[in-house]
Amino acid sequence: MHETVTLSHTASLARLGHALSDETRTRALLALREAPAFPSDLAEALGVSRQKLSNHLACLRGCGLVEGVKEGRNTWYRLSDPHLADALSDLMRLVLVVDPDCCSGEECTCA
Repeated sequence: MHETVTLSHTASLARLGHALSDETRTRALLALREAPAFPSDLAEALGVSRQKLSNHLACLRGCGLVEGVKEGRNTWYRLSDPHLADALSDLMRLVLVVDPDCCSGEECTCA
């Protein structure tokens, strides 16, 4: 094993894998890659209940991937680090390597 890979590295990577293992969480991350959003708007865009989205956002916060920003009585969400948007884009390009038939045409946003 490479000496720079520690248990905390593997635990962090496992948390990322857990976050991406759920389709709703992945869709939320990809939506937040495009722009910050209020939970109600995000829930509507993803076609899920606000309660379900709230649970997923709590998981994503716990994994360190998103953060809530208070604005008066409301909270909007964004990716916790700008590098995450690039990493998610890289992962989407990797999807095309693993599964070239996952999408095609103008509606495909993987590349």
